[in-house]
Amino acid sequence: MTDLSTTIGRDLAGYYQEIGRRVRGLAEPLSREQLWRRPYPYGNSVGHLVLHLTGNLSYYIGAQIAETGYVRDRPKEFADPEPRPKEEVLAAFDGAIAMVVKTLERQSPSDWMAPCTGFGEEPCDRFTMVLRCAAHAQHHLGQMIYLCKQLALPLPVDDAIEPVHQPGDGGA
Repeated sequence: MTDLSTTIGRDLAGYYQEIGRRVRGLAEPLSREQLWRRPYPYGNSVGHLVLHLTGNLSYYIGAQIAETGYVRDRPKEFADPEPRPKEEVLAAFDGAIAMVVKTLERQSPSDWMAPCTGFGEEPCDRFTMVLRCAAHAQHHLGQMIYLCKQLALPLPVDDAIEPVHQPGDGGA
């Protein structure tokens, strides 16, 4: 029988691996254009969400727990002006998932309770931070599922290029 620390590390590592498989499964079939398309003006693209998850995991688990030295540029995760090739984005994401898995598998019973802080987060222990990151990843995975469904829909002809005119504005 394994101890609780080993079970937590193993099972959370498996959960992150599943998140990684599901994100990759959604992103791989997309063209480069689809990866970076924002179906809604107020939302994100699948590509930017993958960059965001990579940054989130690399910072909160990488820099804060594994002490990787990762420096995060969160605004660029959502507004990178140079859309990178899909293979590069997914390789970085895969690297973040691999780092998380390795970090989780190395945690000892006392490590889980060690203090952990990060920008924008209340001070907590490592277990809580890992759990928060898992919930965060699941949240964005759900958004990606929805975005991929929207990307599969044909664009309405009326919404393609022409601006919408209000009555009485002259239509120009």
